[in-house]
Amino acid sequence: MTNGWIDIKNTDMMLIMGGNPAENHPCGFKWAIEAKIHRNAKTIVVDPRLTRTAATADLYLQIRAGADIAFLGGLINYALQNNRIARDYLVNYTNAAFIIKDGFKLPEDGLYSGFDSEKKIYDKKTWNYEEGGDLTGKPVAATPPEKPPSPLPPGATPPPLLLPAKTAFDLSLQHPRCVYQLLKKQYERYTPEMVERITGIPQDQFLKAADLYTSVRKDGDMKKVSTIIYAVGWTQHSFGTQIIRTAAMLQLLMGNVGRAGGGVNALRGHSNIQGATDMAGIFDILPGYLKMPNPNDVDLATYLKRITPTPSKPDPWDSFNYWSNTPKFAVSFLKAMYGSAATKQNDWAFSYLPKIDRNYSWVNIWNDMYEGKVKGIFAFGMNGVMIGPDSAKNIEALKKADWLVVCEIYPDETSEFWRAPGISAEDQKRINTTVYRLPGAGFAEKDGTFVNSARWLQWKQIALPPPGEARLDQDILATIFLKVRELYQKEGGKFADPVLNATFAYTTPYAPSLAEVAKEINGKALADLTDPKTNLTIKAGQQLPGFAWLKDDGTTASGNWIYCGSWTEAGALIQRRGTEDPSGLGIYPNWAWSWPMNRRVLYNRASCDLNGKPWDTSRRQVWWDDSKQLWVGNDVPDFKPDSAPKDHMGPFIMNPEGIGRLFVPLGGMADGPFPEHYEPIESPIANPLHPNQSNNPVVKKYKTDLDKYGTADQGFNVICTTYRLTEHYHYWTKNNPMNVQLVPEPFVEVPAELADRMGIRGGEKVKVTSARSHYIAKAMVTRRIRPMKIDGKEIFQIGLPIHWGFRGIAEDEGKTAKTLANQLTPTVIDPNAFTPEFKGFLVKIEKA
Repeated sequence: MTNGWIDIKNTDMMLIMGGNPAENHPCGFKWAIEAKIHRNAKTIVVDPRLTRTAATADLYLQIRAGADIAFLGGLINYALQNNRIARDYLVNYTNAAFIIKDGFKLPEDGLYSGFDSEKKIYDKKTWNYEEGGDLTGKPVAATPPEKPPSPLPPGATPPPLLLPAKTAFDLSLQHPRCVYQLLKKQYERYTPEMVERITGIPQDQFLKAADLYTSVRKDGDMKKVSTIIYAVGWTQHSFGTQIIRTAAMLQLLMGNVGRAGGGVNALRGHSNIQGATDMAGIFDILPGYLKMPNPNDVDLATYLKRITPTPSKPDPWDSFNYWSNTPKFAVSFLKAMYGSAATKQNDWAFSYLPKIDRNYSWVNIWNDMYEGKVKGIFAFGMNGVMIGPDSAKNIEALKKADWLVVCEIYPDETSEFWRAPGISAEDQKRINTTVYRLPGAGFAEKDGTFVNSARWLQWKQIALPPPGEARLDQDILATIFLKVRELYQKEGGKFADPVLNATFAYTTPYAPSLAEVAKEINGKALADLTDPKTNLTIKAGQQLPGFAWLKDDGTTASGNWIYCGSWTEAGALIQRRGTEDPSGLGIYPNWAWSWPMNRRVLYNRASCDLNGKPWDTSRRQVWWDDSKQLWVGNDVPDFKPDSAPKDHMGPFIMNPEGIGRLFVPLGGMADGPFPEHYEPIESPIANPLHPNQSNNPVVKKYKTDLDKYGTADQGFNVICTTYRLTEHYHYWTKNNPMNVQLVPEPFVEVPAELADRMGIRGGEKVKVTSARSHYIAKAMVTRRIRPMKIDGKEIFQIGLPIHWGFRGIAEDEGKTAKTLANQLTPTVIDPNAFTPEFKGFLVKIEKA
């Protein structure tokens, strides 16, 4: 979230897509209701189903699953055509005025400039800013020719493409190659007629939604603000990242980012998903979103040069470019990891870090296991068989593994994969995978932090001890690590240094205190440090008060720079429970702690005009205090505190340009600097925008014998999407009698019109089949999903809850076919975030 749960109460307008917070985030959804009650905020809900969230909306639109970019692109087009934009914000706080290189081509045919049809990747050299100065009012000229690069020695890696230090710009926004003009041209194709053809939303309904959402900028008004709220209904597509990009562009265009009641707000599906990503729970980052090293990073200097951006901006403007501090974050992380073993002489132990040479994302791991490349897996609180996609392939992959370690609170489909339906006793004898099942602790049986969608680190206490022989997760992990270290100490091994030299200085090594871990993550001084501006001194060994103190000379250690400031010499700020809210904006500055540095709304400098005065004085977040020559406010300014408005420093301090990106240059996105509508990999129609390039051209399809993709010609003519229920929590509440009593068995939501046509009655069992497998459950015949006209064709959609499998309590017996929803889903991923396409694929349905 750029903002936070409570901040939703400050909005005047909500667009909720790709999420169903009333059912999946019911505690957080109260803040949307608060906005409706106290601010008369309007709500637009766009969803394939009439959900309980949609039932509260001022306007509900049914959309075809996977058509979100077409709808959002239509909103962008409408805002541009009707001047419902924040022009001063747009010119000064985004890259709308930046000029793009000559030779860049928009995807009228479905492909941007630079596409390599053999490799299925883009050469992005034209996806860059033109170098130069102020071209406002000057004649248009071609990009000056570049000096050809020197020939590379054999086997050498080409140097990375770089942003120019000084970008050409046109503040009048009239240059044909400025981002604003390219944006207009990109989305002028997204007319109400085209939106209807792709999404199934009738033109009159779309125009009503477009007028309502953009009404906050009617007649140039800058006081009102709108927010966009989404969840995994956006992320789980083969173009999911670009859906979110489109939303961010719409919000930048309308001046809604950085403001109370605004932003682009992701609703996390678990209580600690945010924390998992912050702490590098994904393969291509280190804690704090530092990039992972690769084999070409031969030393720390090479690595830091590759990942540390330099400013790229119009010459008269300023850019904080906060990622320029990457060396401080990286060296402090290495000191936290390896302590005294990390020295200047050995490059701060940079060689100890793994260098990733391939894509280790979720679907790739399971594909590699199926192909025999991955020999074992640790599954802690992660039910890989149920998660899918293509659960049957994941089961087959586990059959080929040498070993599997599962730490859970219940037996699940992963720890008992060999008991899946269809596996006989004879088949089980041929499975040689050794399975270790470790009883772990549930969330109420351990302390530590939850990091919620709003980036709040909130400490929780232990409610009760783990039962029987169950152990805390950190105790299990510590034991495994220390025993592996013992083996290296006794027997040696290939490159043992990272294991032998990792810091593990906990009071009780086999049972580390999570409070000690939290303090280590915050970081401490390793030598006396003095701030030259304030003369404040932090003694060696003391906790650091914030990431501004981090150094690249080995005198500081921090396990995650964005959490630095959470546990200081003042104590555990994450344990605070202050309920005072002097601004009335729901900031609650003394409740827990949010990263970075307790800021509740990111990029909040953008809540003010060029002179540092709030766009809306009734929702003042931060402002420039001329008497103090500082930024001050109710929230912590997310900005250089002494940068006066006259310096024209951009509010988006993490970008090298200092501004919000409508156009993403160079390698920021794999599939295009602007989002473009592509069809899901399995779609009932050809793409109306460019039928010869229906799908995202850089999406990877897997090629094993189990990877199959369906088409309408094969009879897969119904769109299927998956979702969660309020009454169940993913895959483990089917072990809880109370949850099972609430919703005891699986079902399939089937439109009444489709059911009538097929002679299906509510409560009868149906079989849903994809190109990969089938799913059997009772039909819930409903009018919450209506038939749609998609590019002139009648199309039906159905919905599947994901919760049931072949494990659960006895009350499940006889009520379920023990098939898994994700047996149906395809092995295909978004090329940016590598998320599987769970939310829009093709099936056929029949009576079971």
